[in-house]
Amino acid sequence: MTKSPEFDVTRALAAFAAGISHQDLPPEVSARARTLILDTVGIALRARYDADSTPSLLKALTALGYRQGTARAIGDGDGWTAPGAALINGALAHSLDFDDTHAAGSIHPSAPIVPAALAAAEMTGADGATTVAAIVAGYEVQIRLSLAMTPSEHYARGYHPTATCGAFGAAAAAGRILGLSVDQMVAAFGLALSQAAGSISFLDEGAWSKPFQVGWAAHNGLVAARLAAEDFKGPLRGVDGPHAFLHAYSPDPDYAAAAADLGTHWETLAIAVKPYPSCRYSHAAMNAVAQVVAANDIAEGEVTSIRIGLPKTGMALVADPHDVKIKPRSIVEGQFSMPFLTAVTVRSGALRWDDYRAHLKDAKTLDLTTKVSCEIDPRCQAAFPANMAGSVRIETGRGSFEGFVEVPKGEPGNWPTEAEHRAKFDSLTGPYLSAERRDALAAALLGLDREASITRVLDLTRPVPADLQAAGED
Repeated sequence: MTKSPEFDVTRALAAFAAGISHQDLPPEVSARARTLILDTVGIALRARYDADSTPSLLKALTALGYRQGTARAIGDGDGWTAPGAALINGALAHSLDFDDTHAAGSIHPSAPIVPAALAAAEMTGADGATTVAAIVAGYEVQIRLSLAMTPSEHYARGYHPTATCGAFGAAAAAGRILGLSVDQMVAAFGLALSQAAGSISFLDEGAWSKPFQVGWAAHNGLVAARLAAEDFKGPLRGVDGPHAFLHAYSPDPDYAAAAADLGTHWETLAIAVKPYPSCRYSHAAMNAVAQVVAANDIAEGEVTSIRIGLPKTGMALVADPHDVKIKPRSIVEGQFSMPFLTAVTVRSGALRWDDYRAHLKDAKTLDLTTKVSCEIDPRCQAAFPANMAGSVRIETGRGSFEGFVEVPKGEPGNWPTEAEHRAKFDSLTGPYLSAERRDALAAALLGLDREASITRVLDLTRPVPADLQAAGED
């Protein structure tokens, strides 16, 4: 069993998070963070109205008293408590499985962190520059914790690192905005330890616990930071102590990785965005499928079989068990079904959020799904964890066609254009915001470092009644 290090990793992370300012960020790091915030807000706004889990979540939080404040949930016209807004926005950001990822960390950085920072900024009146710096602090803490645990080992124990590590990232982001001292940030991390939870059991059941536990991480990080701001004491080695996070949640953590190169190497620049609303491990294979089908003019009717290649960790999430994956019954199951996602890509050329409801009950899609099998591809495994690569071999009556994609679209090495980022944002927000309001919101988010009020920006996410009426919403 790995022993706790002599070097105080918890305090190193706390000092970094407490001391960071926007002036410390290289321009490209600030710009990347603002693009990620734009992406997150667009996803959350669409999920406010289109995610199946949203109505139940809002009703439950209303009954629990969270709808008694002035903080803003993205796309929602009501006021919420700050913890309630953090929880809702975190859940919304993760509800479509369309949110950003970090390949090596096997984690979704923005969903727990951005909501905690926005809620803290509303509490304190923090400006946009402070908020951007705090979000970057959250990214760096959260991602490094996942890297230190070895994500595949964490997953193997049944944990969901976006939620477990997310509580610490959210505490770092919220704590920076609340102005915590280093000692207080240490306490916030110790308190986050008591709340770090998240299970991948949703894979077996298509449950809504997945977005909830990510929203809960945002909520818990904010609570931990607020407690620490009032000098509530937490364990002093919450990250690396003998009973702390890394020791308890990983069989052989790399403690040095948790605080490596803070302030000089920016993991924020390694965060990818998703072109498809599905598990990131499916994307390279979907890219390969789309390329092979288009290049060879393959019609769905001539396909006799499809073989998908994945890295080992991807197999566990989107391919196994095969008999379950070929029969997805819900959107969540579809998002983690490589056979289903392959079938949709063959038939449609891509995957859009609205495709789930259309294809989950489409007989032709489901028939094609049964023709898809998956295997561990040595090329994909060799590229992992730096990249979640994917391959495909499509068999037809006129021959076999193969493709391999090492760097899926959306990764820093295959980064979308500004126009592609904006197209995704517009496709998500278009049903609920007018073109004028979308333009204003996008400009505010991309220029967040120049905004004096986070509240003004969040107000732009609220559809006006005419927009809701046009979308068919009450």
